Amino acid sequence: MSRENSTTFHVREMSCASCVGRVEKALLAVPGVLSATVNLAAETATVGMAEGSDLGLVVTALNDAGYPAELQTFRFSVENMSCGSCVGRVERALAAVPGVVSASVNLAQEQATVRALGIPASEIAQAAGAAGYPARVITDQGGSDATRDRKAAESAHLKSMTLLAAVLTLPVFILEMGSHLIPALHHWIMNTMGMGLNWGIQFVLTTLVLVVPGRQFYLKGYPALIKGAPDMNSLVALGTSAAWGFSTVALFAPSLLPIGTRAVYFEAAAVIVTLILLGRFLEARAKGRTGQAIAKLVGLKAKTARVERDGGVIELPVDDIVVGDLVQVRPGEKIALDGVVESGSSYVDESMITGEPVPAEKSQGAQVVGGTINGTGALVFRATKVGSDTMLAQIIRMVEEAQGAKLPIQDLVNRITLWFVPAVMAIAVLTFGAWLVLGPDPALGFAVVAAVAVLIIACPCAMGLATPTSIMVGTGRAAELGVLFRRGDALQSLNDIGTVALDKTGTLTQGRPELTDLTVMDGFAHSDVLRLVASVEATSEHPIAAAIVRRAQQDGLTFAPVEEFQSITGYGISAVVEGQKVLVGADRLMLREGITLDKVQSIGTNLGQAGKTPLYAAIDGRLAAVIAVSDPVKPSTAQAIAALHDLGLKVAMITGDNQATADAIAAQLGIDTVVAEVLPDGKVAALQHLQAGGRKVAFVGDGINDAPALAHADVGVAIGTGTDVAIEAADVVLMSGDLGGVVNALHVSQRTMRNIRQNLFWAFGYNALLIPVAAGVFYPLFGLMLSPALAAGAMALSSVFVLSNALRLRWIASAVSEGRSTRADTGRLVPAAAE
Repeated sequence: MSRENSTTFHVREMSCASCVGRVEKALLAVPGVLSATVNLAAETATVGMAEGSDLGLVVTALNDAGYPAELQTFRFSVENMSCGSCVGRVERALAAVPGVVSASVNLAQEQATVRALGIPASEIAQAAGAAGYPARVITDQGGSDATRDRKAAESAHLKSMTLLAAVLTLPVFILEMGSHLIPALHHWIMNTMGMGLNWGIQFVLTTLVLVVPGRQFYLKGYPALIKGAPDMNSLVALGTSAAWGFSTVALFAPSLLPIGTRAVYFEAAAVIVTLILLGRFLEARAKGRTGQAIAKLVGLKAKTARVERDGGVIELPVDDIVVGDLVQVRPGEKIALDGVVESGSSYVDESMITGEPVPAEKSQGAQVVGGTINGTGALVFRATKVGSDTMLAQIIRMVEEAQGAKLPIQDLVNRITLWFVPAVMAIAVLTFGAWLVLGPDPALGFAVVAAVAVLIIACPCAMGLATPTSIMVGTGRAAELGVLFRRGDALQSLNDIGTVALDKTGTLTQGRPELTDLTVMDGFAHSDVLRLVASVEATSEHPIAAAIVRRAQQDGLTFAPVEEFQSITGYGISAVVEGQKVLVGADRLMLREGITLDKVQSIGTNLGQAGKTPLYAAIDGRLAAVIAVSDPVKPSTAQAIAALHDLGLKVAMITGDNQATADAIAAQLGIDTVVAEVLPDGKVAALQHLQAGGRKVAFVGDGINDAPALAHADVGVAIGTGTDVAIEAADVVLMSGDLGGVVNALHVSQRTMRNIRQNLFWAFGYNALLIPVAAGVFYPLFGLMLSPALAAGAMALSSVFVLSNALRLRWIASAVSEGRSTRADTGRLVPAAAE
């Protein structure tokens, strides 16, 4: 009889007794569920499952039933992971804990992300520790101080151990290899100290190398081997032990060896340990650089702030500030939190958050963002968001989640690396046996050298690091370019996109009407007409009226008092200003009032064909001006669409606007496909049409009405200036309203996936080519044997190559060359407009 594991967790959306029945029915229908009890008062469900059952099916079943389970997400720093094999073992140990839905381990970050139902973090950490990988929960943004301190200490320790190993190894290498390469040195050593003393010195120094700097390989490698879960450390421990053990027997008990096989390989054991330590030290330094984007983001945080409390001003740690506190900001200081200005005025440098190079003016009622720098004025603002709710904290969280993501391609790599080390050990045994049976004299010596070389040259580390390091650096650079991946696997999905579908309003356009044209008739002055028309429109709340008023204010015009104001539904408005009757409206208003439009008919037609809304103004019965109002296309839109075409992508526009306006904008911008006059449900249908035949489509939008389409698209991209609903439904968030961010997102995706493929090709190709070489396949043809010391050097360089290649992603340039992109390349952290 199978053992039953019981898990209790919270369930949302239950409102009555009938909900309980539906939840229990949904749970009992899941394969492996033996019992299910639901408590409406506590809003919990207790599920008994057969051992080995998939808890993820429970989560899916509840979501499908409309009663989602309340999942907890924990992040852990994990110690003792050294290669790709460790990743699989840690994931299996975590996934085996009852209540764990999914576990994803990132070797580059040395972190694990676990989604669980109803279990404390301590139980999960305990499971990792029992498997030999101590874990500690991470609670703060940007990685815990303890994790950063531990990594710094590990790097410093590796550096000191590498230097010590090098100092001890150098004499061994000179005594052994120098004798082979320089005959005069060989004669001098033999004449002064003799072979016995020479080997004795090598024995002492090599033993010190293995016992002190190399101790970590044996303390981790042999326990893993005993547990039946060998890793990279096990390979190093076996290889160096074999070389040292054979050499020790040759030195102290040569009679145990066949005649003619007496030789020592102390230098191989010492050099192996030294080079692998050097590789790990370089690897640790490179890993530190892969997380620089997060470090920069965390560095934007203010540590303290001046807060008004109890009639005075005190300096408090930012963590102690609560919503509603009044915070004082002096000139040049960093703004600590998000808030609203209560008093004072200043210009604030928001470039590190928004990417806008010109400081933004702030006065009473303006929003301020934590992490930005105040200018020369003084401000007092009321904190509206603190802690994990601030914009900066949310950006950090998005980047961390994306960096810790596991792409679908990583699952295959992890399955391979799980069996890689045992396979290498088997190859080493076969190599030893083949040389012992078929090799020339001294066969035992050749067998030892070949087997040790096979064990040492194999590099599962490179395979384990190939994907996560590229993800970390790629998503970090994306954040610097103003692109935040809310889902890490969107990095891979974007690479497969063939069509980019765009919403019009707020995505291609500014999102609010502007006065674009004012053609004044003979006998009228431009400023007089605009002043009179704006005076009338100032009494209206229509968006078109607001556009006209805004232009007049920008031109510094003063409005006049309005009398006899009348709104004529469907036509326009009329009023008396300074004794003159002013009419503003559509062409039908002019015709109704008997004002001829023959001379300006072509102007109105051309404006309409350009996607603009033509209006007419008359003063005292005479036509005074033709006015055009439109939602103008963003300055960067045309360049961004051209860049998308250059990437080989089709561009579609899906909008609720009328067909004429949509067609005009599409023709202006070179858009391939137009779907107009659609409701939100219609946008989903349009996406389904674009996806026909298995085509992959990304949708870019910013409004609440875009949320269904963002969720339905293969990749949803939200403009950061849009609504929270749209951002929550998206996979990728652009921190600015600039469409160039879409191009940058696709560019980063393509470059990162190419980098991952390069890393995987190197990692697998390296092992596939060099393991046979280490086994001695070239000896019968060319008489070549690979030294274990050279094998150690190759293995160390393999991981360093993968990390160095991933770090090249730090220099991805913006894919568009003007506007926002020039700011992005200055290295500002998140050059995106969050207005």
